[in-house]
Amino acid sequence: MTFPNILLLLLVSVVGGTLNSVAGGGSFFTFPALIFAGVPPIPANATSTVALWPGSIAGAGAYRRELTAIDRRLMIALVITSAVGGILGAILLLITPPSIFKMLLPYLLLVATLLFTFSGPVTKRLRVGKVGKSALSTKHLVGVSIAQFVIAVYGGYFGGGIGILMLATLALMGLENIHVMNGLKTVLASCINGVAVITFVVVRAVYWPQAILMIIGAIIGGYAGAYYARELDPRWIRTFVIVVGFAMTLFFFIKG
Repeated sequence: MTFPNILLLLLVSVVGGTLNSVAGGGSFFTFPALIFAGVPPIPANATSTVALWPGSIAGAGAYRRELTAIDRRLMIALVITSAVGGILGAILLLITPPSIFKMLLPYLLLVATLLFTFSGPVTKRLRVGKVGKSALSTKHLVGVSIAQFVIAVYGGYFGGGIGILMLATLALMGLENIHVMNGLKTVLASCINGVAVITFVVVRAVYWPQAILMIIGAIIGGYAGAYYARELDPRWIRTFVIVVGFAMTLFFFIKG
């Protein structure tokens, strides 16, 4: 890596870690930065996932109390489907020819950016009521598990926007407390990304010098940068992420 690339990846990973702890959307920065630094698209996606995963693990621990409100059958079913789907998505990414992934990339970024853009109105509609232990029928449990499996496959393959997809699925299932939903969403996202990380590591798809540098930056951003970011209006942070997301999407459409 050149010195400018080191500075770019470190700075971007700090920003990405900060955003993930405040508003989400960190991958809109880390993934394109890796491509700009010369990492091919598929390894860049794998390396970005590895770089941001430790932050999601830390976030899951913050929701320990809320997670006690979730039916154990539901938790087990969704963790299993998330793990299986995440592995399949990661394998699908790795067997996708680079030319095909390069062609799909702007569309994946567009989908992720649109999901992030409209996540605010959706989560606002979900922010109602309280929820206790969920009494799910077997039929509903199977249905939500299938939906989570599809989301997990997408998450293992690319991952942008899986948070809002999971929140929508949990709302349709009947959960209403946004804190409980965010807790479960964070755990499942950690699971999806975790098995994807293991898969990427096993097949040696990760560019480790870049990954280690960005893990350090993401940790700094998640624990230190977030303190200062919270002093800003969240609407400005979200707007910044959305603008970057659409800019990156347009760039890769033009480049492709």
